[in-house]
Amino acid sequence: MGARRVVIEADGGSRGNPGPAAYGAVLMDADTGAVIAEDGTTIGRATNNVAEYSGLIAGLRLAAEHAPDADVEVRMDSKLVVEQMSGRWKVKHPDMIPLNREANGLAPFGTTYTWIPRERNKHADRLANEALDGKRSGVTVAGEPAESLIEEIEEPETTPPVRGWSGAGAATTLVVVRHGVTAHTSAKRFSGGLGGDNPSLSDEGREQIGAAAEWLLPMADEIDAIIASPVRRTRESADILSDRLGVAVSEEPRFAEMEFGHWDGLTFAEVGERHGAELEAWLGSLDVAPAGGESFRAVQKRVLAGLTRVLAAHAGGTVVVVSHVTPIKTLVAHAMGAPLEAVFRMELSPASVSVASWYDDGRASLRLFNALPPARDAFAAGTW
Repeated sequence: MGARRVVIEADGGSRGNPGPAAYGAVLMDADTGAVIAEDGTTIGRATNNVAEYSGLIAGLRLAAEHAPDADVEVRMDSKLVVEQMSGRWKVKHPDMIPLNREANGLAPFGTTYTWIPRERNKHADRLANEALDGKRSGVTVAGEPAESLIEEIEEPETTPPVRGWSGAGAATTLVVVRHGVTAHTSAKRFSGGLGGDNPSLSDEGREQIGAAAEWLLPMADEIDAIIASPVRRTRESADILSDRLGVAVSEEPRFAEMEFGHWDGLTFAEVGERHGAELEAWLGSLDVAPAGGESFRAVQKRVLAGLTRVLAAHAGGTVVVVSHVTPIKTLVAHAMGAPLEAVFRMELSPASVSVASWYDDGRASLRLFNALPPARDAFAAGTW
């Protein structure tokens, strides 16, 4: 049986910048630390950045060949590559654009990117230098434990590690999508669940969900079901995803947005003017609800009941869940084992994608949060 999770450590360097250049990439089993394969190859005359991207691409190719079904984490000491691949920085240099596109095309959905200090990337750095020194060239397959970051970044001994943090057994993965914007979203109005005024998606909202659907398209064959809150804006969003991904939609009312009662349709300022004392009591509280509405704890109870139903019905599968801000934050807090108060510390963009997996032993792993297609990423667009 192949590795379930792998780590790619990649690096590249140029002696002269530009000058003679090479890359190094090592693929490791994330659970055992064993080296699966490694590559150290020269690429002629190039810059450091080109060499670093080349190392990333080589590592992703190793993963595709030797661990095609594994979850992938990439670790590099290049802040540029990590931030650009994470979608937070724009790719402006003409030499970088095709390399970035190639790397994105190779990276499996859900690939994560982690910056590490240079001293923790010694294995990949050594491979690149060995290639430059003429001591190696090309791919080798190995099986020995790697002297790499896997052990170096473990929690210190004073903090006991969480046993089996990644869970055990088959994973059920939820790809959670927030609906696109409506007129209420754009006007920053409270917009609740089934009991409130439910506007449809705006043209912008439909475009946002369309972009998310295109982004998810490469994993369409892995998706077992699309489950939507039956609120108008989420059902419309789910139907757009269904048309593009070719997966039928069913509804789960437990994933509907919090009910805001007599605040529904009002702006924050309007609620403050009309219901100031109620708003003051609600802010930061988990147990206070607007008149006719729900508290955060009430939402948590029904959302987790919905989660239980979905995990039972789709055990071991991948499900797209189309929902709203409060239910999604609740699911994320639950996956992280965080207190419900964590919902007050999260930002969630319209049509964003968050991914979490739940395992047979009840443990969960958050794999992605508030991610947007690269063209819509606020960091990349410089609008944040």
